[in-house]
Amino acid sequence: MSKLCVIGTGYVGLVTGACFADLGNDVVCMDVDASRIERLKQNIMPFYEPGLEQLVARNVAAGRLSFTTDYAVALKDVEFAFIAVGTPSGVDGEADLQYVRQAAESIADLVDHSVIVINKSTVPVGTGDWVADIIRKQRNGKPLEFQVVSNPEFLREGSAIGDCMNPDRVVLGSLSRPAAEKVGELYSALRCPVLITDLRTAEMIKYAANAFLATRISFINEIANMCEELGADVEEVARGMGLDKRIGPAFLEAGLGWGGSCFPKDVKALAHMAVLHGTHPQLLQAVMDINRNQRRKVIYKLRKELGSLNDKVVGVLGIAFKPETDDIRESPAIEIIHLLQNEGAIVRAYDPQAMANAAPALKGVILCQNPYEVAEGADALVLATKWNEFKQIDMHRIRQIMRQPILMDARNIWDPQRTREMGFTYYGVGRGFNHNA
Repeated sequence: MSKLCVIGTGYVGLVTGACFADLGNDVVCMDVDASRIERLKQNIMPFYEPGLEQLVARNVAAGRLSFTTDYAVALKDVEFAFIAVGTPSGVDGEADLQYVRQAAESIADLVDHSVIVINKSTVPVGTGDWVADIIRKQRNGKPLEFQVVSNPEFLREGSAIGDCMNPDRVVLGSLSRPAAEKVGELYSALRCPVLITDLRTAEMIKYAANAFLATRISFINEIANMCEELGADVEEVARGMGLDKRIGPAFLEAGLGWGGSCFPKDVKALAHMAVLHGTHPQLLQAVMDINRNQRRKVIYKLRKELGSLNDKVVGVLGIAFKPETDDIRESPAIEIIHLLQNEGAIVRAYDPQAMANAAPALKGVILCQNPYEVAEGADALVLATKWNEFKQIDMHRIRQIMRQPILMDARNIWDPQRTREMGFTYYGVGRGFNHNA
């Protein structure tokens, strides 16, 4: 059993800490947000993630997981100090590292024994060296035996516990291979591939992986837009592509594009780093442009059917950026709702998990209790998030209660032919000519 602390109880920090505790380690999760820590001590999670509440409760009860706001308590006698704080985007896409700095300075001030500092936060290439410099400078000549290891996370919201406990790989970067190997031992029970690199390569792997996945999504959305004009079905195109072993099926779902806390921030940050160092990220710029335009196409299609959207009632199903989470950061649904409001539409919305988070961001939006309340008297219905709940709704009932039966299936979860046979005007994404012929 190893003793470790995780600084930051956001998405990455809390999941990481709980999973390491479940592997038998003694884990202290630390955060400067006192109200968050108090709620965690009462087993109230700060966000929705399937299985997390039970995982935290089990390990707290077993005495392997605890929470504190006190750096001194968190860092006492730890062998490993994970930095898992937020790194929000600045105006130009640069990562804001103020919380990483605070964590590094606190480690330097309070630790008086050998420690391995692990960057779990997504940070710009070169941050590992910067953290080491901060610690040395903060020590002001007082010796401290420490090493910095980069250990980027690859967790998907909605399946984070499974990703943490059954990872495709663990990436570790350090100037000290023994330090990286020691961190690798924490993952030994998971029996997964461990890739050890230098610090900067590990940091780049995280950005490159997320940028590539975002590129796949933007690519299939561009193909979907061509399919609409050429009469092809992007769902079958993606299936045909995915059967090629060189390509595979993952991240080839046409829709509203990518959102959330990682892809937008990481693609923008990678493009910013490229510009700063004299390279030209044309592909990354195109990936971001395609993603942005994908939301506007929904408004264009609604205008085509309804003319002016002023005083039209538009229902939106789904607010979270993806299913199985309550995260609304960079959510396509939020952007679409704001675009609708700018055109004078009356917007109703519903989400199975994200209503509380969304309320402050959706001023003037009528938040409903279920999909049928959203559809009642609506001129159009936009499916924005691919929740399973929406796949099984009673479409005959929806048809009866809508004022105008216009469906914008922006996640391609409904059958175009069946919905058209029911009397709907159906628009998907890349589903042929998108009309009632």
